[in-house]
Amino acid sequence: MYSKDAETASHDQPDEHPPPPYEAIPQNLSEAQGISVNDDGRVVVDASSRLCRSLSKLLPNAVRQSVSPPSYSEGVPTFKLPLNIVIQIVGSRGDVQPFVALGAELQNMGHRVRIATHNVFEQFILEAGLEFYPIGGDPADLMSYMVKNPGLIPSLDSVREGDIQKKQLMMAEILHGCWQSCLMPDPITNAPFVANAIIANPPSFAHVHCAQALGIPLHLMFTMPWSPTTAFPHPLANLKNIPANQAWLNRVSYGVVDWLSWQGLGGVINDWRKHELELEPISLSDGPFILTKLNVPYTYCWSPGLVPKPNDWPHNFDVCGFFFRDPPNYQPPAEIAEFLNAGPPPVYFGFGSIVLEDPVEITKTILQTVQETGVRAIISRGWSKLGGVDSGELNRSDVLFIGDCPHEWLFERVSAVVHHGGAGTTACGLRNGKPTIIVPFFGDQPFWGDMVATAGAGPDPIPYKQLNVNALAHAVRFCLTPEAVRSARRIATEMEKEKGVKTAVESFHRNLPKGLVECDLLQEFPAVWRYRRGKKRFRLSKVAAEILVERNLLDVKRLKPYQPNPIIIENTRWDPVTGISSAGMGVTFDMLKAGGDIFYKPYKVYQDGRTVPLPSPTGSENTAPQLLSQGDNGSSIPKSRSMNDLTASREIEPKKKGRGAAMAAASTHASGKFLGKIASGFMVDIPLAAAEGFRVLPGLYGDKVPQYGNVKDWKSGAVAGVKSFGIGMGGAVTDVIYQPYKGARDGGVAGFAGGLFKGTFGVLGKMVHGSVGLVAYPSQGIKQSIYSAFHKSTRNLILAALHLEGEDAVRQQRVRGFDDQKVIERFMAMTKSEVDDESDYM
Repeated sequence: MYSKDAETASHDQPDEHPPPPYEAIPQNLSEAQGISVNDDGRVVVDASSRLCRSLSKLLPNAVRQSVSPPSYSEGVPTFKLPLNIVIQIVGSRGDVQPFVALGAELQNMGHRVRIATHNVFEQFILEAGLEFYPIGGDPADLMSYMVKNPGLIPSLDSVREGDIQKKQLMMAEILHGCWQSCLMPDPITNAPFVANAIIANPPSFAHVHCAQALGIPLHLMFTMPWSPTTAFPHPLANLKNIPANQAWLNRVSYGVVDWLSWQGLGGVINDWRKHELELEPISLSDGPFILTKLNVPYTYCWSPGLVPKPNDWPHNFDVCGFFFRDPPNYQPPAEIAEFLNAGPPPVYFGFGSIVLEDPVEITKTILQTVQETGVRAIISRGWSKLGGVDSGELNRSDVLFIGDCPHEWLFERVSAVVHHGGAGTTACGLRNGKPTIIVPFFGDQPFWGDMVATAGAGPDPIPYKQLNVNALAHAVRFCLTPEAVRSARRIATEMEKEKGVKTAVESFHRNLPKGLVECDLLQEFPAVWRYRRGKKRFRLSKVAAEILVERNLLDVKRLKPYQPNPIIIENTRWDPVTGISSAGMGVTFDMLKAGGDIFYKPYKVYQDGRTVPLPSPTGSENTAPQLLSQGDNGSSIPKSRSMNDLTASREIEPKKKGRGAAMAAASTHASGKFLGKIASGFMVDIPLAAAEGFRVLPGLYGDKVPQYGNVKDWKSGAVAGVKSFGIGMGGAVTDVIYQPYKGARDGGVAGFAGGLFKGTFGVLGKMVHGSVGLVAYPSQGIKQSIYSAFHKSTRNLILAALHLEGEDAVRQQRVRGFDDQKVIERFMAMTKSEVDDESDYM
């Protein structure tokens, strides 16, 4: 659905599969919202549709920076702290390969790099000298789904065959694997690992949620535009009924694609957030736009000489250049070398792993084009086995059919390239200064075809279904013109100046948050723990913390994970009416679902005919020590290939029940959830939505919106409640006087009238906000505290993983001659200064 091959050296190999499409929305939504999909898989974005108008209001603006960031050419200070970086990738070999080059460069900078992707790429990653973690998902299965459904909306055949359910199960597996990749030991060496930062391509989906659970920085990198801009539409969008202001529709197209993505994946993601990460679900209105609201940095991996960075992208978005790997040491077979030396440079034709509907007909079209234009041709057979025509034409001296051959080597020796328009193949052709003809099939391929044509390095793209001899021959002739050759060579000259991988690493370092700091005791390591002793607060590395714990100099129970980049995702409220109505609808849906479970759950138990284990308690205070247990001699780390292995010791053996008792237990449990939904909905969710709606109300008429901080427990809830009451009531009293005065001062009589309206309106709104907030925010805080008390599994897992890696790090440092006394002396000096400070006040 997106870039088929994002690497710059795509091989026509069987393990190259397009990445998965975004899951489909329900069929009954497509026509109702004016959504349709072209044969090439691009979403038709109709400017006149209600969906476009609605999403244009919901799409948030990216945070801009008033001053220009420093140029990379000026030099960016090297980030000195060694980090554990996990790179999460969902897609094809073409999507994985650029990140192999990135990972190698990061590793050269002193970081520990783990690439988390599909199992089939294990050997490819390991041979590059990087760590690998499997996340599941079958690229071959995803390719099959893509062939059937090149767009976001599934075909009826796919629905009947159950493909949607299969893909959702696969995505659930990938989400679980991505979370494991953040804090599970290496599956081969068993070396402990906890991520300090995440790099991901957007379709890996799990990235921002894993980052939120750990409180670590996230940086997205991709080979196609995925961020709203007025410069051009989303590569997966096809504009319809374009208004005079196309820039508006360009930007909205990104919201449409994001919205469709969330329609299909939101339920799977929220279930995963709830049950594995123990995070709050994300609302329908916020889910599609999380990354923009959180101002997550992006690095786009294409040449700015081909597609410059749009002016409306913020300071933390970079266009760095394509990621090129080192050219392979390739020795061609004799037949290729002889053919290349036998005449003028040929034209390359190839479609990689694209599965053609009629490869015989495409082969005939290419051969007739070659004959009509008088060029020589090298034709890559690819997955579709081009050249399967039972004809003597295949023995022509002006044509050579080949199998695998590195594009980096071959494209230096041809005159022009004809391919499907994957980002990597496009980049490789342009890097070698070759005019390019793109025959797009689906996804972002039409986008790259348009960009090449706009740059003058090739003709307009020829959609696959419009491919014929006349169109292809005309395109080949265009590529042989001096103008096309000059344009392609101009782009190649620009690309020679770029250092895509190095610039991407600099972009990653530059966008790391200020909270990512060094340990107070060992400045050469990043802080991963926070510890409070008296008035003194410490930020400790895993090495320093474990040494101090080992020497009984600090209480392990008072160690808390340090989050260098806390991520807060809250439901956005625009006004009281929509806030209360949306909360009411959510509560109603939850109640109906929970009420139905009272009958459905016992029936399901009866139907399955199985015994059900009683829920086992989790989150005991001594969980972490149990998880940190080692082998008999205490010197080796127990092998742990999955999260279940690491957490197995905390589970209490469940008791078994008979079917009747299990049905009763299931009904009782569902009834409890039903009552809980009622209490939570009417006592917390709806009042909180009302309080938030009235809180943001002043922003509608240009007044300042008060901020109370994040409500995360009963203490912060009580503070927010008191603040809302004080600010609300105080504002209600002052507004009735201040707003008319301000209006008269700025606008005379008309301004006075407007100010009088604002003041009267504000009195009502702020009084209601203060009154409701006094109850709603403390209630939300209590709810959060109760939830945290009964959901400790994820926190305990993170604690265990941090301690496990800390113990291993201490062992490694001691092997290298590290002196523990240095940490102890520094800690004692800092704590002594705290004692001295306290004595001064006595």
